[in-house]
Amino acid sequence: MAMSDTLKAISDPVRRKILNLLKDESKPAGEIAAQFALTPATVSYHLKLLKQANLITERREKNFIYYDLNASVFEEVLSWIYSLGIGGESDDKK
Repeated sequence: MAMSDTLKAISDPVRRKILNLLKDESKPAGEIAAQFALTPATVSYHLKLLKQANLITERREKNFIYYDLNASVFEEVLSWIYSLGIGGESDDKK
């Protein structure tokens, strides 16, 4: 997945809230949707974009779809940010 797709996916506040909901444990789609005043189709669209960016994974258990955070993609983004040298130098070294 391209870095631009990942950054675009996390640029939306609804998608960031979904990621935040998943940071501690997996959740079924219905529980995620219940956190928003959005139609189920809109939440499904946001979940689809997060999946396409490989930021979340889904697994099926009986009649439910559970979503999990994919932390490895965040590690790649952080690694890229650190490679830019942001935050790595103090102001007096510049």
